[in-house]
Amino acid sequence: MTALWTIDEICRATDGRAVGLDADAAINGISIDSRTISENDLFVAIKGDRFDGHDFVAKALEQGAGAALVSDAFADAHPDLSRLIVVDDALLGLERLGVAARQRMQGKVIAVTGSVGKTSTKEAIRITLQQFGKTHFSIKSFNNHWGVPLMLARMPADTEFAVFELGMSHADEIRPLVNMVSPHMAVITRIAPAHLENFKDLYGIADAKAEIFEGLLPGGHVFLGADHDYVAYLKGRAAGLGHENVTTYGFAEMADMHLSAPVLADGQIGCDFEFDAENGQLLVPQLGAHALPNAASAYLIGRALELDADALLAAIQHYVAPPGRGEIITLELEEGTATLVDESYNANPTSMLAALDTLSRNQHQGRTCVILGDMLELGAQAPDLHRSLAEPLKQLAPEQCYFVGPMMAHLFEDVRDDLVVEWLENRDTLLPKLANWLAPGDLVMVKGSNGIGLGALVQACREKWPPTKE
Repeated sequence: MTALWTIDEICRATDGRAVGLDADAAINGISIDSRTISENDLFVAIKGDRFDGHDFVAKALEQGAGAALVSDAFADAHPDLSRLIVVDDALLGLERLGVAARQRMQGKVIAVTGSVGKTSTKEAIRITLQQFGKTHFSIKSFNNHWGVPLMLARMPADTEFAVFELGMSHADEIRPLVNMVSPHMAVITRIAPAHLENFKDLYGIADAKAEIFEGLLPGGHVFLGADHDYVAYLKGRAAGLGHENVTTYGFAEMADMHLSAPVLADGQIGCDFEFDAENGQLLVPQLGAHALPNAASAYLIGRALELDADALLAAIQHYVAPPGRGEIITLELEEGTATLVDESYNANPTSMLAALDTLSRNQHQGRTCVILGDMLELGAQAPDLHRSLAEPLKQLAPEQCYFVGPMMAHLFEDVRDDLVVEWLENRDTLLPKLANWLAPGDLVMVKGSNGIGLGALVQACREKWPPTKE
């Protein structure tokens, strides 16, 4: 197996010095978590909000790490330790290693951001491109100031396609990330009220997302989701930086790749599309219509890479929802099965409405239960934005609702006279309540911001009603 890096390559990339290491020794992986160290990994001792990785260097080395990237101060304080690469600052060292990985890679790089659908769109693109060549991609939501350089540093030199997710909660956060990634193509999925408490208005969010254009390589290609009110504004921001090659996609009539009304059948969502002289059908093994613009972005990127249209449409049919973002889970009850739609990873008003729309399209034999948690980081508008879900929820008319968190109390007050609903301060008592209610054929959707912890409820459901092993 070809080494990801050698010690000498890491030292040259990070301006580091090796202590007790062979310059030709191979490093096969990179980790910032001592609990996930594999043999011959490089452990990077970054300092986070809660932990300082330097406190776990000895443990990482004991567990088989080939080397540890550490700060000068730590090395000076631990002269007895060896197998170290010493730099001025471990996080800066990781950033330099990520930049070096990008510089040596000769394939095509795609960067994705947006208020909603970043991870799902990244997944659509990477699942599609994996059918055509060696593809590297951001895992989970590693999209911040340490996640992006970590994902870059893990990128093999012979990567053909790379897809990186760039996140932000404040202005000026995407700029340094995209400058490290240096993409050939940039995707903005949508502008929506996410992290609104940190911005004056949605134009501020659009400006922050538009920072992705600043690192786009000259001659690069911009792809914009068209189903929001800030498309023209983003086009203008791109043009102001010299990026005229812009393609839009979505259900909006003005989209360059226009999607027809979605149709749900046999557990798959589909639509027809028109793009220049091309037309065809997108078909995705998911329930939500919001998966179709994600798939459209993957198709457009593939065509920009001159990949075959029919092969792309076939590859897109492998695009399943990632955990926490629409994953469909079968719960094995004593006398049959129920279905859980896991949307527990994130929530804002736009994604909440999309999730409720998904339920309205779904045909199933039993009842519907909606479990909603607070939407976080919405600032002073949070109470009103939670209340804005009342009418769509009344129209859906689920047989049972559970609301979790202090902000959901506002929604509870607006629907309590029209729906069967219970408000809970936290998730602790939810599982037994759901167990008493649930019956074969029922459909349950769980959605809320990750900080509310509804992912733990989903995991508890998996453990209580696991799929039958054949």
